Amino acid sequence: MSLQGLVAALIADDGTADWPRRVPARLDTVLATMPLPARVGIRTAAHAVNAYAMARTGRTLGPLTAPERESVLGELTARPALLPLLDVLKVPVLLAAGTERMLQDGPAPRGLPRQDPPLDLTPASAWPARSTADAVVIGSGAGGAMAARTLARAGLDVVVLEEGRHHSTESFGRRTPLDRFTELYRDGGASAAVGSPPLLLPVGRAVGGTTVVNSGTCYRTPDHVLDHWSKDFGFTLADDFERRLDEVERTLRVATQPTQVLGANGRITLAGARELGWRAAPLRRNAPGCQGSCQCVVGCPTGAKQSVQLSVLPDACAAGARIVTDARVERILVDTDRPGGPRAAGVRARGADGGFEILAPLVVVAAGALQSPPLLRRSGLGRHPRLGRNLSVHPATSVAGRFAGPVTAWKGVLQSVGVEEHHPEGILIEATATPPGMGSFILPGLGGELRRELESADRLATLGAMIADRPSGSVLGRDRTLVRYDVDRRDADRLIRAVRAMGELLFAAGAEEVLTGIPRTPRVRSLPELDAVLAGTSVRQLHLSAYHPTGTVAAGASSQHFPVDPEGRLRGVHGVLVADASVLPSCPQVNPQLSIMAAALAIAELHLRE
Repeated sequence: MSLQGLVAALIADDGTADWPRRVPARLDTVLATMPLPARVGIRTAAHAVNAYAMARTGRTLGPLTAPERESVLGELTARPALLPLLDVLKVPVLLAAGTERMLQDGPAPRGLPRQDPPLDLTPASAWPARSTADAVVIGSGAGGAMAARTLARAGLDVVVLEEGRHHSTESFGRRTPLDRFTELYRDGGASAAVGSPPLLLPVGRAVGGTTVVNSGTCYRTPDHVLDHWSKDFGFTLADDFERRLDEVERTLRVATQPTQVLGANGRITLAGARELGWRAAPLRRNAPGCQGSCQCVVGCPTGAKQSVQLSVLPDACAAGARIVTDARVERILVDTDRPGGPRAAGVRARGADGGFEILAPLVVVAAGALQSPPLLRRSGLGRHPRLGRNLSVHPATSVAGRFAGPVTAWKGVLQSVGVEEHHPEGILIEATATPPGMGSFILPGLGGELRRELESADRLATLGAMIADRPSGSVLGRDRTLVRYDVDRRDADRLIRAVRAMGELLFAAGAEEVLTGIPRTPRVRSLPELDAVLAGTSVRQLHLSAYHPTGTVAAGASSQHFPVDPEGRLRGVHGVLVADASVLPSCPQVNPQLSIMAAALAIAELHLRE
C-alpha cells in the first residue's frame, strides 16, 4: 500500500516546498530495513487511518485536498485512544522528513576524515570451509574487541567473527545519516522490548559493534557500583578494576570535551544548571579532535570518535588477529567426550554463501546482552535457569525546550553535558541532540502543527534522562531474539521525576515553553503547569526508549544465580568465556562502554594466567 497520502497528511504537504514530496520514497527505504513485524505494524496503522478517511469522506488520504486531510487528522487526534497509534506512524515519518529537510539545507561542513588504521578483514564468503585457531571471539564490539586484543597480544591465534559489515570513516562521509542509520543498527534501528510499556532498544551491528553508533560518552564505573558487585554478587572481576579502567581510557584517548565544540544545546544545559546550582559539566568522551558534527550515533564522519574499530581492533590485528565479517554464528561446537566434562571445540557460522567451521579450544562469547543468550541456547549451553534473565536497559525519556532564538542543537557535540544533580537518585541527565528526526524525542502534533514543529526545530534544545533500573527484563528465544521488559514501579516514578527535573532545568535556562513528550499535554509554559500535568501522568504516557542492555549472562559467585563464574567462565563447559555487557551483574548506572571493556580485559587476563 502506498504511504504517499498518509505522509502528505502527517507533514501537511501543501505543494509549497520540494522536500515533503521526497519523504514517501525515503520512508519506503526506512521501512525496507525494519523487521517484518514492525513493517506490518506500521502499514496496518496506515491502513487504519486511510480506512477512517474513506469512511468519513469517501476517499483515502491521497486524493484529498490539504484542508480535507487536516480535517481528518483533527478528528483522529480528538480521540485520545488513537494517539499512540498515530505516534507509531510518526516515528519513521520523522526519520524520513528530518533527512529531507537536512538535505534541503545542504550537508554540514566537515574536515577531511582521518585515515582509518588497517584491519585484517575477510568476508565470510571468502573464508575456508574449515580452519583452526587458538581462540574464536564472537562479536567485535566493546567486549569482543578488548578480549581479542588481549589474547592476540599474548601470542594466541585469534579469529573474530562479526555478523555485520565493516564501515570506514570515508564511507560515513559519503552517505546521509539516515542511510547509515538503517544499516548500522540491527533491524534498521527498530529493535524493541515488548512489555509494559514497550521500549525501543536500538543496538549496533557492524565491525566495532555498538561503539560505532554510541555517543562517545565515557563514564568510569562508579565506586559504589563496584562495591555492590563485589560484596553482594561475588563479582571478583571488579578487583583491580581501576587499573583496567585506566588502560581502557588510555586506549580510547578519553578526555573532557572542550567547551568550544559543545554547541548551543550543551551551553544552554550548563546555563540552566548554573542558575539552579546543580552539578553539571562537559562530559568525558573518546573523541579527541571532535568537530561537533553531531553524528556519533550514525558513525563519526571525521574519525574523531575512537570506536573500537579505530582504537582496539587495529592493535588486535597488528598482533595477528583476523576478523571475519558478515558471519552469523549458528552454534558453539562442544566436545562432550573429553575427560573432565564438555569442552569447547570451536564454532559453526554462516555467511551469505554457506556455512563454515573454525575449530578452536577457546570460544569467547561477546555477541552482546541481547544476542549471547540465544546463541548459548542454540549451542545446547543454555540450561542455567538464570540465562537470559536479569536484563537491565537504562530506560530513558527526553524533553525539549523552545527558546526565543536559534539553538540548532544538531550543530555541536551530540551528547555534550552531564547533569549529575539527581544521579544519587538513579537519574542521569545528559544534553543530547541528534541529526534531525533520529532522536528518541518525538515532535508533537500532526499535519500543519507537525509541519510547523519541523520548520522551527532549530529553536529547540533537547535533554535526555536515563534511569539506573532494577533488572526487570529477560531475553527469550534461540533462533530469533525476543526481549521482554516491564518497567519496575520504582523506575516508573523516577522517569516521571526525570521529566520534571529536565523541565525545571530548561525553564531555568530561559525556555519559553517545554515540550513534554506526553501526547495529551505536549506543551507547558511554566514549572507549575508541568507539575500539574505530571501529577496525572503515568509512565505509559511517556515516549520511552532504552539503551545499554546488560546482565543476561551475569557473572557471580553463586552457581545457582549466575550462569558465569567470577572469572568469566560459562558454567557447565570448559573453554567458553563470556566477555560482553551480559556479564555485568546489575545496571552500571552510567554509559557502560568503559565498564564492559574493563570487564572483558579482566576476563581475558585471568584466562591467560591459568
